[in-house]
Amino acid sequence: MIISGAGPVGLFLACELALAKCSVLILEKATFPDSPLKQLPFGIRGLSAPTIEALYRRDLLKELELHKRIKNPHKTSAPVQGPNRQVGHFAGIPFLEGNIDTSQWKYRLSSSTDTSLISEMDELEKVLNRRATSLGVEIRRGLAITGFHQTVDGVAVQSGDQSFQSKWLVGCDGSRSAVRKAGGFEFAGTEPEFTGYTTQLDITDPEKLSPGRNVTSKGMYMQSQPGYVLIQDFDAGAFHNSGKPITLEHVQEVLRRISNTDVTINTLHVATTWTDRSRQATTYRNGRVLLAGDAAHIHSPLGGQGLNLGLGDAMNLGWKLAATIHDKAPEGLLDSYQTERHSIGAQVLDWSRAQVAIMKPDPAARALNAIIRDLIDRRDGATYFAGRVWGIHTHYKLSSDHPLTGYSVPNFEFKDHATIGELMRDGLGILLDFDENASLKALANEYPNQIKYISGNVKEQLSLSAVLIRPDGIIAWATDKSPEDYRDLQEAATRWFISDPEIKS
Repeated sequence: MIISGAGPVGLFLACELALAKCSVLILEKATFPDSPLKQLPFGIRGLSAPTIEALYRRDLLKELELHKRIKNPHKTSAPVQGPNRQVGHFAGIPFLEGNIDTSQWKYRLSSSTDTSLISEMDELEKVLNRRATSLGVEIRRGLAITGFHQTVDGVAVQSGDQSFQSKWLVGCDGSRSAVRKAGGFEFAGTEPEFTGYTTQLDITDPEKLSPGRNVTSKGMYMQSQPGYVLIQDFDAGAFHNSGKPITLEHVQEVLRRISNTDVTINTLHVATTWTDRSRQATTYRNGRVLLAGDAAHIHSPLGGQGLNLGLGDAMNLGWKLAATIHDKAPEGLLDSYQTERHSIGAQVLDWSRAQVAIMKPDPAARALNAIIRDLIDRRDGATYFAGRVWGIHTHYKLSSDHPLTGYSVPNFEFKDHATIGELMRDGLGILLDFDENASLKALANEYPNQIKYISGNVKEQLSLSAVLIRPDGIIAWATDKSPEDYRDLQEAATRWFISDPEIKS
């Protein structure tokens, strides 16, 4: 199994595959993993609820240190603290902690993980790199994929004068993905409205710039702390696409124009540009080649949802691809990766486009911005936007009558204080039975090494009697009745797992 790209998405996918006893090789074009941009404050990312849950379920969350140093208590179980404290934003419009009604999220328990945390790209990569290495993943740096050829049985991958053979290839190699381009994937979408600048610089007269996020008649600039400035120039992405070098003189001209000041930059340490171009591969799979993360979708980094979207791809794809590699995949299992994740990606792209639409420096955008600001100021509005930004509402459309199906399993806590999240560290599916039903245990036994049976009393049962949980933490089936007819459960189990015919007989 070959993965192109050793960023967070590629590393997390490798961890999932290796956890399922797959042999994994990562090819990474960069010789060294460190980048100056990852060290900037703009390298800090907000992790959403699904990402936090995924890291917790694989025992990785405790290794991230930054969020422990930054007070960010967004747990739904915690009392409201500092009602005027900003805990997120939509297009720069803040929503406040005191306006969020967490009681509307009825399936989040007192034992739930946080809804939002802060992490650094650099730290996250290092944590995932350590885990991947400990699981036996081979990471080879300085090897860019230059082409590949796939057959019915596998993929021959080329990197310069070196060749590698694999059953599958996954492109996790970013927005300019060589795998996507070589694989002929269509990358459809919309063109940018602005060029964004991320900079570290020294300013002679920093008092001329206001702190925080500042929307002006010509764009936006944000000074998170002295010396770190982010700028949005609504030039339809012209400078980013020009290929011109980012000089001190150019950044100063843009910053002066956007801020309407005569601020002076005396040193430009680091600078990069980006845009709000929004594109998505029309399919995430072509034969034995798949895409995940920015290779599959790109959009503006507003709100920091790109990292979370990519890690969600990895969590969804990992167990399905592993089952396919081990010939334990029911028909159509791998195709469900495209079905489930493409629609989630499309939602995030539209969410990004909507933010850009109300940030443009024109009267129509200002009118829309005022309306959205009024909505976010209200309790239901703030709760809705927080739920979207934090991924609370992430849901797959699975066939089942119970309203929890397709959502992330609540973090049930047992009487001995163990949680369901802690019991998912081995990457297996779980049949969780609150009534100790012998028939359910017998059914789970039909799927050895795929589904484990767990029973016991929990502190908050949510009126449920049994739940079937996929390896990625998604509920495949649930009931609030003592099941007498197991056909729905059996159908759900055979949809996601393959039974052992000898045990079944």
